[in-house]
Amino acid sequence: MSATAAPAPDRSDFRTVTMGGVLIGVVTGVAVVLVVAASRTLTAGVAVGGVQALVVLAAGVVVAFLPAQWTAARGTEGIAGAAAVGLVGTVVFSAIDIVLLRPFKAYPWTWDAIGGGSTWWYLPVWWMLGTFLAWMGGIVTAGQAARGAEQATLGRCALPAVAGALVVAAIARLALAVSLPAVTGGAFTIVVAALGLVALTRKG
Repeated sequence: MSATAAPAPDRSDFRTVTMGGVLIGVVTGVAVVLVVAASRTLTAGVAVGGVQALVVLAAGVVVAFLPAQWTAARGTEGIAGAAAVGLVGTVVFSAIDIVLLRPFKAYPWTWDAIGGGSTWWYLPVWWMLGTFLAWMGGIVTAGQAARGAEQATLGRCALPAVAGALVVAAIARLALAVSLPAVTGGAFTIVVAALGLVALTRKG
């Protein structure tokens, strides 16, 4: 009789966190490049906004839910590990942003203008956002796993967040004059946070 050993849950070792964070940072950088490329190559309007929104949504899924898959989040240790992966990912992307994107003037620095020409006012906000998304994704993943290990796949964890974000983004877009990529990213963050709170309530 043979048996397949299940992977050990709740990994938060240094290698998992750092390697995962580097991958998250690189994926975020690629997503930004794709958004910029869409704005420069596609006709302005619904087409470019739709493509950018899809890229934002895909990047959101990666940032929020892949860290928890790598740390096999089932309890406190794995959830904290997922959040750490998210934090490292934001720092790695910040380096890519400053070293590569800024010198090539990839996009207009509106945020810098708001902050008086400084990047340091919004970089900490970015670090907190990436960490928060990965933390909530870890909680959602752990909540799914509590129902059975087969429930904690990337697809099962991310699908409710994607569906909810699309609904919220559509409603907000009709009510507010906000760009589609921005409202999609905001809607995804809100829905993931709501799902995390629901998972905590059920666990409690």
